[in-house]
Amino acid sequence: MKQPLIYEDLAKYYDLVYGKKDYRKEAKQVIKLIKKHKQSDGNDLLEVACGTGKHVQYLKSKFECTGTDINKGMLKVARKRISGVVFKKGNMINFRLGKKFDAITCLFSSIGYVKTYANLRKTIRNFYQHLKKGGVVIIEPWFTKKQFTHGYVSMATYNRPEIKIARVDFSSVKGNVSIMDMHYLVAEKNKGVRHFTEQHQMGLFEVGKTLAIMKKAGFKSEFLEPGPIGRGIYIGVKQ
Repeated sequence: MKQPLIYEDLAKYYDLVYGKKDYRKEAKQVIKLIKKHKQSDGNDLLEVACGTGKHVQYLKSKFECTGTDINKGMLKVARKRISGVVFKKGNMINFRLGKKFDAITCLFSSIGYVKTYANLRKTIRNFYQHLKKGGVVIIEPWFTKKQFTHGYVSMATYNRPEIKIARVDFSSVKGNVSIMDMHYLVAEKNKGVRHFTEQHQMGLFEVGKTLAIMKKAGFKSEFLEPGPIGRGIYIGVKQ
């Protein structure tokens, strides 16, 4: 599937659309969870699907951080904004970094983009292989099928003198996959108005099945609520 424009050519608009998200507060909660559950002695952290680095910019005060993302546009923004962090392009399903970490985070529901349970199993095993014994993985989920609303519509806006952004989206469900059709209007001073559309497809993974996959991979795992943004959080410690 082609990567959404907001993650590639138009990545510079991503942080504007999500400007109200409290990354600092969420990172503080994640740091507490890592400190509570991590059993390894090191301080190396890998943030998977790091995007533009808005979480890792706060995590790096406590850890030696590496960020990885499948989207080169997002990584370009992250590298420009943040120093002291190694950023590498990679797919969470099968990246190979040649290094093991004490903590792995996968936040902002990015795990949903693996889409299928087969890919989820591969991803969880990949996380396990990149952790030291006693290391911890923190995964923030997307919605379950019961939680996701077919036919839901929403809108987000960004309003500054030099740029206006409006995003409207329509949500539907096909099998175990949520589909979000998004339309953007972007008006920039001296540049005119642009309209573009994109589709996001994300797997609707059930809590029990996800915990079973984590257990089979070798994690001692649990699901805690409400988590940083209210969708809960998966905690796994490598045995």
